[in-house]
Amino acid sequence: MPCGGNHNEFPLTTKFRHFSRVNGMSDNDKGTWKVGIDIGGTFTDVLAINAADGEVRTAKVRSQTHDPITSIVSAYAAIRIDWSTVSDLMHGTTMATNAIVEGNLAPLALVATEGFRDTIEIGRQNRRELYRLEVTPKLPPLVPQHLRVEAIERIGPEGQVLKPLTEAEACRVAGIIDSLNVDTVAIALQHCFVNADHEKRLGEQLSSTVKYVALSHEMSPEPREFERTNTTILSAALMPLTASYLDKLQAGAGDHSNIHLFHSAGGMASVEAVRSRPLTLALSGPAAGVAAAGKICSELGLDNAIGFDMGGTTTDTCVVIDGKVQVGSDQRLAGRPVRQLMVAVESIGAGGGSIARVEGSAVRVGPDSAGSEPGPACYGLGGELPTVTDANMTLGYLNPERLLGGAIQLSREAAGTAMQTLADAFATSVDEAALGVYRVANASMARALRRVTVKRGVDARSCSLIAFGGAGPMHAVALAREFGIARVVVPKFSSVFSALGCLTAELSYAEQHTVRMPSADWDADRMDTLCRSMRDRLSTPIVAAGHAAGTIETLFIGLIRYAGQSDTVEVPFVLPCDPEKLGADFRARHKKLYGFATEEAWLFESLRTTVSAPSQHSFTDIHETGQEKSTTPISVDQCWFDASGPVTTRRFERGALPVDWEVEGPAVIEDNWSTIVLPPGATAWIDATGHLIITAGTGA
Repeated sequence: MPCGGNHNEFPLTTKFRHFSRVNGMSDNDKGTWKVGIDIGGTFTDVLAINAADGEVRTAKVRSQTHDPITSIVSAYAAIRIDWSTVSDLMHGTTMATNAIVEGNLAPLALVATEGFRDTIEIGRQNRRELYRLEVTPKLPPLVPQHLRVEAIERIGPEGQVLKPLTEAEACRVAGIIDSLNVDTVAIALQHCFVNADHEKRLGEQLSSTVKYVALSHEMSPEPREFERTNTTILSAALMPLTASYLDKLQAGAGDHSNIHLFHSAGGMASVEAVRSRPLTLALSGPAAGVAAAGKICSELGLDNAIGFDMGGTTTDTCVVIDGKVQVGSDQRLAGRPVRQLMVAVESIGAGGGSIARVEGSAVRVGPDSAGSEPGPACYGLGGELPTVTDANMTLGYLNPERLLGGAIQLSREAAGTAMQTLADAFATSVDEAALGVYRVANASMARALRRVTVKRGVDARSCSLIAFGGAGPMHAVALAREFGIARVVVPKFSSVFSALGCLTAELSYAEQHTVRMPSADWDADRMDTLCRSMRDRLSTPIVAAGHAAGTIETLFIGLIRYAGQSDTVEVPFVLPCDPEKLGADFRARHKKLYGFATEEAWLFESLRTTVSAPSQHSFTDIHETGQEKSTTPISVDQCWFDASGPVTTRRFERGALPVDWEVEGPAVIEDNWSTIVLPPGATAWIDATGHLIITAGTGA
């Protein structure tokens, strides 16, 4: 499958860079801007580069979740461009994820093999919460029973036709679907991933009856019918919403702009590809930040790294191994299983806006958030509950003298008032209560980092921590110290990092197919034919986009397991595939993950193929504005780093720091949207490419 986060009465929060003109547009602007936009749940980030002269402009505006197109128009207005001046729009969005989480999905029917219509209700045996009996064991199925239709047909596990699908049966199913008055249908038949003939025939029959049809052998060509069916249902249920959005997007762009959408596996895909498989947008926003983290690793020569993206509502973590972003096919969205290629991201409900409250004899942070309306108390927009941002404000990290994003006047007094409720509950000072909230938030994020590294068999101490998002750099050094991580990188444009990821992403497509080839019965010709067929098919839209065949890269990964195992190990290989080397690489990888490996036979379960064309832009092409350099602090404040009390802390403007000049903690480094906290013992400097490098130290 192809693989692919509101502006109203809230003031426009804009930041301009390299402006030679600030009023109006010249004819030279026509069709020269390449724009990356990430629409998140709170803010829409935009970063644009003018191909004619290299000028860079960035901004943040409030997201308008009920009308994402307005968010794009607002972002354009914030950097003073419009559709007519944009040659390429690279776009990430949380639209699909929000629709799934909020249940804003189109009603649809399901067609399943006779006897299997209740698979989505039976599901798996495991409970959602093992020790909380008040929580229902399973989520209700997305398709109610009266909208599930059985087709009399059957394909066997080897692709053999056990019960033919007759023309009369296809017509009967189409008649039932027509009577249900739905515009969308998902078709998930048994073993269609080895023989898709019945699904294709039903799809052709139903296409004259309903507007949107999703076929499971296209959405998830793998076994595990429960997961495959859920994946197909979710994709089908998103089709009307996505089609409407893409129609509006193309209407806005007209003939002026080429549109590229960021997909969940970490690359760009065409509008046409996403229209037929909208679930590929499920992790569009987080995936853009992950992809950018991978590029940072390539630029700085980092083998292993952890991406740490802390926004207003959630924190997303990912791991980069051997310079490669990790992609998985077995994920959950809003508690529902999904089998499609997506970046391996661990998300938790802990962000800058996460609300802190008393729970028993402890403090709990998140998962509920103050969001942007009313926002943290220190924003002065009506929020009263204490949040992580209020804790950071109270501790002295945030600057009350600076307009956040040029629009929000922060209030330390309002933050202290909100934190007072926690201080009273524990009979302590406001500052100590804020320090407790900061530590609890860090502990939650540490658990997420531990999960994402342990699952991949990575020792976090061997990684660098790449911190981005509005709040990530405030917590990064403390988090690094907890894991024994020596180096933290806060990249340039860190607060609009996902938009930068969109702008610098590769055009790529990926697909995964079941193979089930035993090592003892290796068929070299079949493997070679399958690999080349997938490569050629996936390369077609990239060539159509104007990339020469010689510039397209292909990555083959085998998902391999021992007989009797449930989980597979990802093993990359090249053509022609050498089974001896493949087996040796599998055993080495298995030993690294599980601590052992044997010489017994193995099974090549599935083949994953990714094709990609290089991005037109790299990080080195995009520079921050030239600012007069200075080593003089912009202020000196009192900040809390531990319970011993406040310490004198210098505050610096990031853009003014000279290259390679070292800042020793305690210090705070800030720009319009990001604040980097350097506790005592940490050291930071700006490298030649504009990234901020931090040696975490121990703080001892």
